[in-house]
Amino acid sequence: MSYLSLENSNFFVLLSGLTIAFIALMSLRLIVQIRAKKLLQKELAQHDNFALGINYAAKVAVLCGSIGYFFGQLNTFDPTTIHTQVLLPIALIWLYICLGQAIHRKWILYRFNETQAILKQNVCAALVDSGMLVGNSILVLGLYHWLEPKTWQALLIVSICFIFLQGVFALDSKLRESRFAKKNQGASLQYNFSLANTSIGIRYAGKTIGLALAIYAGLHSAPSYPSKMVDNLLTVVVHSVFMWFLLYVFSRLMIHIVLPKVDIGLEVDHQDNIGIACLEFAVFCSMGYLLINMFSI
Repeated sequence: MSYLSLENSNFFVLLSGLTIAFIALMSLRLIVQIRAKKLLQKELAQHDNFALGINYAAKVAVLCGSIGYFFGQLNTFDPTTIHTQVLLPIALIWLYICLGQAIHRKWILYRFNETQAILKQNVCAALVDSGMLVGNSILVLGLYHWLEPKTWQALLIVSICFIFLQGVFALDSKLRESRFAKKNQGASLQYNFSLANTSIGIRYAGKTIGLALAIYAGLHSAPSYPSKMVDNLLTVVVHSVFMWFLLYVFSRLMIHIVLPKVDIGLEVDHQDNIGIACLEFAVFCSMGYLLINMFSI
């Protein structure tokens, strides 16, 4: 009787995945260290830069998580075509994740310098940036699950849908900034990120990740048409906007149930109530995850 059912191909997948992960992690460590312009070990261990540690941890999780997700989607594995079957798709996934993060930093939150704030040990900035990173990784993996870009035409369709979904992220962020300004006498949400209000960062990250999960739910339930540009775009628009609407409707209902008669704006914006912010984070993320599973049936 054999208790080990792994085949030779499984060992190739294991070795390939671990090799790619280790190389990617070493590259990530060098990139983070160069951007910090300091020794990473000294900054994390001696200076106790929690913000850099949180952001670094999110990058490690996204890196390994995206590799694991990709290999989990492989139906077959041929070691002779690893460069086109594995390396190129993983490189494209990381490229789009980095592009989404750059769009968030340079366009959506253009008035807030996350990198500089993180080096100044701003935990709020680390949470905002990490939430955007995790959200973009969920979005990119959702697009990959929806339509694998095996042809140039499919890659073009995915790219256009990716740009549209970044617009959804931008619109959602602007609406949150507008609500924050109305409740706080015109104050800027992006400016408040620099004041190191940790609860604001938790809430922003939770809503960003929740929205990404809701969009993933829409992509998971949306049909794909590999050769039809307009049909694919309309499908993504309808499903993602519908899931966006459901996310906020059901999240607000859940918040009223778990936090009755609590002024969340006052607690989070002015009193830096981390407990309330964590509950709101949990509500949005759990609702996004519920949407994925409910629309997978």
